[in-house]
Formats: sequence, structure tokens, C-alpha cells
Amino acid sequence: MTPSHPRLRPSTRGQVAPFIVMDVMSAAAAREAAGGDVLHLEVGQPSTPAPKGVLEAARRALESDRIGYTVALGIASLRERIARHYRDAYGLTVPAERIAVTTGSSAGFQLAFLAAFEAGARVALASPGYPAYRNILQALNIEVVDLPTERADRYQPTVERLAAAGRIDGVIVASPSNPTGTMLDGPAMGRLAGWCREQGVRLVSDEIYHGIGYGMRPVTALEADPDAVVINSFSKYYSMTGWRIGWMVVPPDLLRSVECLAQNFFISAPTLSQIAAEAAFDCEDELQANLVRYAANREVLLNELPKAGLGDLAPADGAFYVYANVAAHTNDSVEFCRRLLAETGVACTPGVDFDPSRGHATIRFSFAGSTDTMVEACRRIGDWLR
Repeated sequence: MTPSHPRLRPSTRGQVAPFIVMDVMSAAAAREAAGGDVLHLEVGQPSTPAPKGVLEAARRALESDRIGYTVALGIASLRERIARHYRDAYGLTVPAERIAVTTGSSAGFQLAFLAAFEAGARVALASPGYPAYRNILQALNIEVVDLPTERADRYQPTVERLAAAGRIDGVIVASPSNPTGTMLDGPAMGRLAGWCREQGVRLVSDEIYHGIGYGMRPVTALEADPDAVVINSFSKYYSMTGWRIGWMVVPPDLLRSVECLAQNFFISAPTLSQIAAEAAFDCEDELQANLVRYAANREVLLNELPKAGLGDLAPADGAFYVYANVAAHTNDSVEFCRRLLAETGVACTPGVDFDPSRGHATIRFSFAGSTDTMVEACRRIGDWLR
């Protein structure tokens, strides 16, 4: 609709690319509403509910707590429990005062980018990578510096690529990565963090898939640089996507900025979710059972997709994704995924969501669902491609 006055026009800051996986979800939902079946390998969320201990904590809170606002950085007991998690999982001492509880990792990225970077700053990120990094940065008038990565780099940023990128003010790393599932080991993280310190570049580390790994030890950026900005979440390993609860580890020089931004943007993260999330750390048996299923699903895809005709797969070190090269079959991953859904009921995500320049020849499969779903999806894909 044309505005009634020529001065009334949408802000250019809001004209960011869509998050295409959400469009695929909509198409899958429409197919289901019309009576068709869908095998969901498109969305990056666990198919399991929150752990029983989380649900029980939420029930108790609903009966006994008024569920009002909390302070902007989060309930003190949750921040202390997260700090304890860093001692238990990584052997690190992280003061609870540096923990900020956020409305999912999405709010964490907004707070981090606003607190750390001026408009016009240049921030580097790997392609393929999570599309919301790029879209949030662009909405904030921050220049995105693409680092086109290769299999030889495990699709991760390297010092050499950063050094060749010109002046940059920040770099975002994700280990395990979405969409590739690849991870940085300790020496690789150390090299990146050391280069950032020497160059005065802000390191932002997305660690929301920590806990979901298949042999490699997850390395937090805090091991290499205690002043890195770390973003984490209860969405993935803890199966709490819709609870919209995450956290940041904030360097001292950004802490007050993050607090003031959080006060004004969000007031506080959802109180019920904060109370419930504290219980998530005591649900390891249930969470490890989920991990066993992810590992089984991963094996199915790594073994069966090549038989189906998709043999060029990224190393899936962690998370719950397999990133596949489909260049032998298509040069239009959006149309490929559209037809795959329409003709087989298998929903997956086109690579252009993660790599605008090269993703026309790649797709992402999420293996967060059931093992039976993975087996049936591979069978249908094989029949379709043949």
C-alpha cells in the first residue's frame, strides 16, 4: 500500500533479508494443514519438550510466584548457577556479575552488537553462517565483512582470512556452527583470540550449541580470552526454544552498556523462564538421552545421504545439522527445497539462508527429530533423486 504522504516510507534499516527457514516452516505448515505429511528436517529446534525438572520448576513458580519483573541482568540465583556451570564444564572462574540473562540468544546478539560496535563498524563473519548475524548487523547500520570459508578451514574463520579482510572492528565465531556443525579446537580458538587481542578486534563467540557434540571437546572463547563476548542459550542443548531464555558473558567494559540497553529494550528476560531455566542444569540424565538420539540421527544421515545421492557433506562435529552440497543436482537450492517438500514431504532449508553468494548449491538438514524420521527422509530423498 502506498503511504498517504511522500515522507511516510519504511525505514531502510528494516529492509533486511528474510530468515528463509521460517518461510520453509510456513510452507510445511500449509502442507500439513492441507492434510499432507511432513518430515521436519528444516527447523533447528529439539523435538523434545523442556526437561521434566524445568517443567516442574515452572509449575511451582506459577503457583507461588507473582511472576513480575526481575532486574535487567537477570535473577541473581540463575546468574550464579550459570557461573557455576563455567566452573563445572570448563574449569573457568566467571564472576556471576558478568552474566547477563537475555530473552534468548537473539536478544544477546542485539545487546552485544549495540554495546560493542558503532554504526559503520566492520564486523567479520564466516559464510556459510547463521543468517540473523548478518541481518541484525545490517539493521544496526554495521557493515558485514564476509569470510567465504572452505571445507579445508572446516568452514570456520581463520587468522589468514581475517588479516586479508582489511580493517575490521569485530569478528563473530560460532562453534559448533550453524549450518555446518563444525567446531574450533583449542589451538584454533587460541589463534583467533590472540589475533583479535593484538589487532584490537572485538571477539563475539556464539556458543549456543555447546553440549551437543560428537567426540570433540567444546572450547569456549573464554578459555583463550576472558574478555571475549560469549552468547549462549537454553534453547538447544536444554530443549527450551520457546521459553526464549539465554545468557551472555560480558566483558567489564561493556557491562553497564548491556545493562542499560537491556533495561530499555526488554526490561528483563521472561521471569517464568528464568526461574525454570535454573533447574535445567540438574536434568543431565534427560539431556544426555537427547544427545544419544542426536548421535544416532547423525549416523543415519552421514551413512544414508551419500547412498541417496548426496555425498558431499560438511563435517558434523556438533549441533544437529548436516550441510550438503547439491551442485550435482541443482543450482537453485530454494527451488530444490520447494520441490522436495511438495513432492516428498521432506522439509529442509536452502543454503542461501546461510551463504547468499554460494548457497544456491547447498542445503541444510536438521537431525533434531526422531531417528525414524531421519531414516524415512533418506529413503524418500533417494527415491526422488533417482
